[in-house]
Amino acid sequence: MEPDLYAVLGVAPSATAGAITSAFRRRAWELRPDTRVDAVTAARFDEVRTAYETLRDPVRRAVYDRACERSSRHRAPSGAAAASPLSRLRYLFVPGGAAPEPPLRAGPVHWEPGERP
Repeated sequence: MEPDLYAVLGVAPSATAGAITSAFRRRAWELRPDTRVDAVTAARFDEVRTAYETLRDPVRRAVYDRACERSSRHRAPSGAAAASPLSRLRYLFVPGGAAPEPPLRAGPVHWEPGERP
């Protein structure tokens, strides 16, 4: 079962875009992926980042809210696997919209004095 994205960021479902961004920055500072390198912290940071990416985009947020509302009204019988609201977001196509950005990755940098990029 997918976590509640609003709870992951610690905001109410009625939160503004500014409040969501502020909550993401606060949680990112707490988890500090640049200084903490354990698997648990990395997984928690990925969860927070996924929640932020979904809730900052008005279209994806509306799709998520509708899916959560629909799933709360029509609960699947116990033992049945319910479709995750996030599983549908991967295939969301917005005409004229940009493709989602790949995650940022940084590695060691090799620099020789006197070289110019």
